[in-house]
Amino acid sequence: MNSDNILSVLDSFVLENAETIARKLADDFRHRRIEKNMTREQVAKKADIAVSNVIRFEQKGLISLSNLIALAMSMGYTAEVANVFAQPKYSTMEELTQIRKNAGKKKAYGK
Repeated sequence: MNSDNILSVLDSFVLENAETIARKLADDFRHRRIEKNMTREQVAKKADIAVSNVIRFEQKGLISLSNLIALAMSMGYTAEVANVFAQPKYSTMEELTQIRKNAGKKKAYGK
C-alpha cells in the first residue's frame, strides 16, 4: 500500500465537523474546476448562479444546497450529488439489523 492510499484513508477520519467537510468539498471543487480549465465566471455562468457564490464557496466553504447542486451539475457530478444518501450506511451489526428492519417504512418513530 503506498503512502497516498494511506493518507486518503486517514483523511476520512479527520473530517469530523461540518466546517472541515465544507472546506474539503470547496477545495475538491476548486481542483476539479481548474482541471477542466474553467474560470469561476465560466462555471458560475454554466451553473446559472452568481460568481460571488462560487468565490464564497471556494474561499470559505459556504454555499446553499441548491447552488452546490447547480455547481455539481455544471461540472458533470449530477449522479454523485443525487446519490449521496442513496445507499444505507452502518458501522455496527446493530445498525445494519435496524436498517433491514426499517426498509420500506415511510416514517420513523422515536423510542
